[in-house]
Amino acid sequence: MNKILSREDLRERVRQLKGEGKQIVFTNGCFDILHIGHVRYLEEAKGLGDILVLGLNSDASVRSIKGPLRPVVPQDERAYILASLEVVDYVTIFDEETPLTLIEDIAPHILVKGGDWSEDAVIGGKSVIKQGGRVVIIPQVSESATDNPVSTTGVIDRILRTYGGGL
Repeated sequence: MNKILSREDLRERVRQLKGEGKQIVFTNGCFDILHIGHVRYLEEAKGLGDILVLGLNSDASVRSIKGPLRPVVPQDERAYILASLEVVDYVTIFDEETPLTLIEDIAPHILVKGGDWSEDAVIGGKSVIKQGGRVVIIPQVSESATDNPVSTTGVIDRILRTYGGGL
């Protein structure tokens, strides 16, 4: 079964899974350069329910949020990499700057975001709570050597410092 679905196919699949009594967990993000923080975050998110759905920002959406030099990895490659992870059940790509419409479309039981978000600032959180669901914040993973949060921007900065722009 293909794990990368259109929004319409995802909506139908989630409806079926809910009918089977499955708990749907949703998260979203750019996931530009996959790193240990992403993987641990997704593992924890999956542990909160039965099915983990990931909304992936499209290339245009990432550029609008992160600037013209991002994403580093194109959306189809990011989607394939994420779908290859055992803990991710479904991936869908969204073009909007925020996943609000997508969240409202699938109405997950649990909405998950990383520790750089506060519960009241999570986009779609009010909608999920209004429907009887909940919002869960998962703390960020830190680098063991520096205790700095692991991030894609941090990975890019380390590459640039190490290679000085010349690979």
